[in-house]
Amino acid sequence: MFQQGAIPYLVVLGVIIAITLLFRLRAALIREEMNPVIQIGNGQTIGRREEQDDYFSTATSSHGTIAVLADGISGLANGRLASTLAVTTFIREFTKLDNPKHISLFFSRAAFLANSEILQALRGSRGGTTLVAGVIVEDKLYWGAVGDSIITVFRNGEFIPINQKDIYESVLEARFLSGEITKDEALEHPQKKQLINYLGYDNFQNIEIGREPFPLEKGDKVILCSDGVYDTLTEMELEQILFQNIAAHDAADQIIEAVESKQKANQDNATILILEKGW
Repeated sequence: MFQQGAIPYLVVLGVIIAITLLFRLRAALIREEMNPVIQIGNGQTIGRREEQDDYFSTATSSHGTIAVLADGISGLANGRLASTLAVTTFIREFTKLDNPKHISLFFSRAAFLANSEILQALRGSRGGTTLVAGVIVEDKLYWGAVGDSIITVFRNGEFIPINQKDIYESVLEARFLSGEITKDEALEHPQKKQLINYLGYDNFQNIEIGREPFPLEKGDKVILCSDGVYDTLTEMELEQILFQNIAAHDAADQIIEAVESKQKANQDNATILILEKGW
């Protein structure tokens, strides 16, 4: 039992502990307000394919938060192998990044390393993968992309495309603009969706990298997705889900549910990543 004389000291001690906890809580809230935690939502479906060839990951370091999504080429063997190697290589190289000023170099280095590692793993077999990667540092989006997966920013109900697709359609567009072919020939070309650059083949050219980081605004949502999403849902369908005031993981779940609800006979693997914070 405590002696009565000790009670005042215990009261004072309790008050000191309470004040200390309140100061710590206030400091934590201020830190969160100055640098809000990025909310990440993700969703994925195998569709009607026998194997899930999409692979993704996210990571946060002192230099920012990275999200990477790779879509293994289903028409070739080892799609899962290629996408997994590509994503793990990007995450590994990002965690080794020693200076945020080197982010652009990081994208290029990680892409060539991933391409080399995939080629070694394939040992002459055919394979490959698309890849999109975004790094958020404070209010800026650094990004890199190869293939036909996409990065886009959803702002005020509209999509702002970030990367170009590495598909034959871009070649056809150039031929149309030069007068070499007609518009109908470009639009109806059977190979217009064929990839012309991806990770995992000898002729890999380079990864597209944003010359300058994309400035993010309050309320922006950074979207990374494979073609299994944007080939199935219309922009309007995506907008209706993303425009809701719901958490990123709930939006990702709804998008995947919408993809599956289409019940397409040849539904491709589909993956989406959503990143947002209180910019």
